[in-house]
Amino acid sequence: MKLSLTAAALSFAAVNADVLQLTPSNFSEMTAGKTVFIKFFAPWCGHCKKMAPDWEKLAGDWDSDKIGLIAEVDCTDEASRPLCDANGVKGFPTLKYGDANDLQDYKGGRTYDDLSSFAKTNLVPICSPSNLDLCDDEKKAEIAKFAAMSSDELDALIAAEEKKIADADTAMKEGVEELQKTYEQLNKDKEATIEAVKASGLGLMKACKASASA
Repeated sequence: MKLSLTAAALSFAAVNADVLQLTPSNFSEMTAGKTVFIKFFAPWCGHCKKMAPDWEKLAGDWDSDKIGLIAEVDCTDEASRPLCDANGVKGFPTLKYGDANDLQDYKGGRTYDDLSSFAKTNLVPICSPSNLDLCDDEKKAEIAKFAAMSSDELDALIAAEEKKIADADTAMKEGVEELQKTYEQLNKDKEATIEAVKASGLGLMKACKASASA
């Protein structure tokens, strides 16, 4: 029995290999100079649980790679939630890849073979301040402009741009709330109209017509 339990424990440990957990406090440090593949998830999500073993296996494949990084973000963790909000995560799991500061949506399959094939093709060096040789002239000029700014200037610019995203998100939520109110009112109006028409004798009208036609 002890041997059986030990084997089960080892099997469980193998399936649940560590995957780097990203938070706002370690995001910049862990993703610097990397091309990333990130899973945004919730522990209670059924689809997240189903793909977890394959994601953990993939993370193990790339564990010591100098370019590619496989990681995940727990969107139910209060500390990590800003990363999910900043990247427009609405459902789980959401997979994104590329430059950590300009993530793109992954729309492929979720089996190990699908994920591994995609990672091998896409987790390659990309244009960045540390890979200027991969940038076109336009990107090089943009990087040079930002590199010339002070830390405070960059912080202010980043905050201003992120505020635009936050404002757009707020406007959308408020708009949806208004649409919901309008929908509820229209539905009430429709139901009231139906009741009024029925009360006006619609049923009797139809009954009389049917009787006359018999």
